[in-house]
Parts: sequence; C-alpha cells; structure tokens
Amino acid sequence: MSQAVQGQQGVLLVINAGSSSIKFSVFEIEPNGDPHERFGGQVEGIGGAAQFMVKSSDGELVGSHDWPDGSAVDHDQALHQIDDWLNAHLQGRPLLACSHRVVHGGLRHAEPVLIDDAVLAELEALCPLAPLHQPHNLGPIRAMRARQPNLPQIACFDTAFHRGQSEVVQQFALPQAVTKAGVRRYGFHGLSYEYIASVLPQVHPRLVTGRVIVAHLGNGASLCAMKDGRSMASTMGFSALDGLAMGTRCGSLDPGVVFHLLREMKLAPDQVERLLYRESGLLGMSGVSNDMRALRARATEPQVRLALDIYVHRIVREIGSMAAVLGGLDALVFTAGIGEHGVDTRAEVLQGCQWLGLSLDAKRNEAGERCITQGDPAQVPSAWVIPTDEEGMLARHALAVLARTA
Repeated sequence: MSQAVQGQQGVLLVINAGSSSIKFSVFEIEPNGDPHERFGGQVEGIGGAAQFMVKSSDGELVGSHDWPDGSAVDHDQALHQIDDWLNAHLQGRPLLACSHRVVHGGLRHAEPVLIDDAVLAELEALCPLAPLHQPHNLGPIRAMRARQPNLPQIACFDTAFHRGQSEVVQQFALPQAVTKAGVRRYGFHGLSYEYIASVLPQVHPRLVTGRVIVAHLGNGASLCAMKDGRSMASTMGFSALDGLAMGTRCGSLDPGVVFHLLREMKLAPDQVERLLYRESGLLGMSGVSNDMRALRARATEPQVRLALDIYVHRIVREIGSMAAVLGGLDALVFTAGIGEHGVDTRAEVLQGCQWLGLSLDAKRNEAGERCITQGDPAQVPSAWVIPTDEEGMLARHALAVLARTA
C-alpha cells in the first residue's frame, strides 16, 4: 500500500445504486492500510416517498430521514441527503474517494478504473447492454462530480471478474458481426465472486486451487464456476436476466417465448422487458412474493411449493452444468441473502446434488456453521456458507486505485 494512502485519516465512501435505492458504506483506513467499515446505510423508495437510514457497524441507528408523501425523491436528492449526513459526521476527516459499483464494464474494463470524462462516456455507451442497471449506477457518479468535482471517483465492475474466461465460454452461436457488436456472455455478480475467491485460502486449502462453484443467491442470483480462484463460467450471460430463476427475473428463457409475447400476445417491448425483469421469477410463479422468507412461511400452498421447487431445480441443474465445465467438483459455496440464511434452500439444493458427492449435515446446516456437509473436506466434496462483502471489495479497489495514481 502506498504511503500516500496508508495512514491517511480520511474516509472512503462506497455507493451501490439501483433503480429505487442507493446503498452506501463509509470506511475508515486502519493503520495497516486495510479499510474498516464504520457506517452503512441506504435510501429506499426513490421515485416516491423515500426513506433514509444509516447504522454504525455494531447495528446502532445513527441517522434517519423520511420524505413526505408526494415528494417523488430522485437520485440527486437522495445523494444530497447522504452527502449532508456525511458532512455532519466526518468530524473533519476528509473524504478521500468515492467507489461505485457499476454493473457493466464491457470488453475494455477488466479492473477498477479512475473515472474521468472519457471513462464516463464509455460507460454511458454501455447503457443499452444493461438498461435497467447501468443508468442508475452512473447517476450518482454524475451527481457527485457536480457536487465535488475534485473528488476521485472509482468505477468497479460486476463484469470484470469474468473477463478472463475463454472465447469458447463467452461467445454465443451467432454471426461474427453480432458478436463484434458486443453481444456475448459477460457474467455479473463479479464483485461478490471476487470477494469469495479472496477468502477461500482462509476457508480450506483444497478450495484455493480446487474446482469450486459459488452460488450467489439473493433477489438476483447466479452461479460461478471457479478454478484456481478464477472465473471459468457463469450462469449469467449477456444480461443480468440470464441463468437461474430469481426473485422477479425469469432466468434462462427460450428466445422464442419473447417472439410469442410480442407477436401473439401483442405486448410492447417495454411490457416484455418489465414482465421478464420485474414480474417473473419467484414473484410471478408464486403469485405471492419474491421474498424467500414469505414463501417459506407459505410453503404448504401448492403454487408456492411449485415455485420453490422450480427455483431449486434450476439451481441444481445449473450446478451440474458448472461441474461439467470444471470436470468435477471439490466444493460448493453458498453466499448472498438466501445463500447465507436460507437453511431450507441449502438443504434442498444439496439433496439434489448428492450425485456430486455432497452429503448434507443437517445439524451443521441448521446451526449456520461454515461447513455444512459430512466428511473430511480434504477428501470429499464439501459445501460451505461464506458471507459475501461487495462493499468491502469496492473499498479495497478504491485504495488500490488511489495507491496506483498517487
């Protein structure tokens, strides 16, 4: 770590912006140069009567604000609230940089980058490849540049971790002209997978160079096949719509279904997009909710049970495809909200993966232990629960970029 960064008394701001929310974290730099999260918060309900809340690292509520009904709060107003709170709580410590999660980095960006006019223009040109994510990722960057033009801002990409995959994995069976236009498999959730790869050496020696499948199971969900800590394949492809069934997204779909929706059901393209991204998945199948906790509480209802079974079936099926890419399996890692807390989901997935040599230890699973399978992980395939830390990765990347540019 450069002395220009190590030992500074300032803080880092990490921002993860979505269509209706902005999540943020504030990191201090420890004496050894590592980032330490002090505060975490979010503005929810952007576009309507939004709510601001921030907590300290020990869970204490240290700030909140509710906008009145009819306010129609936008991203700039939400960022203004975050900025005001920061100014009141930094206690004179300078803001060193702001690190942003950006969903799409395209073909050029395989690592975090300091944002300037040229980089911002490149990222804006990628909006058609991630229309429901990229514009919202870039909005806070522009707003922060307007408010603090001299503040270094760093873009960290969800696609970057997958850029080393082979052309065989990345290309669709489409004409070369279409491929050259950028239609290919990019993969997402890369910051989460990168974090998991970084901590595998602390989990078990076999996982460092072994064949590992990571299941990032949240409202958005995907799998990543890793070898030697590198991405070999992912269930998400051209968009964050591909692969597993998710909270509100359909996952893998026969393209002919889209033609049918357009031609026979007379839906407009915007309606199809909304249907596949926001009205499908667990929400659409169950007709109840996209919240796994609510669905598990009603799992005896036939339609809810069917939705849960389809959700698990798709995970098990894709684990098989990832294992095929790796030529076998040494470990399966569960992470993100459902992966970290979904006891029943983990048990059902492992039941479907017994053929890979995974043998569930029900007591360990229910107790939330790190290893949840039977047997010696050095000898047989194992399953693990490892909390992800995308915000921590964003902070670490920011420090690395600042060190390089100091």
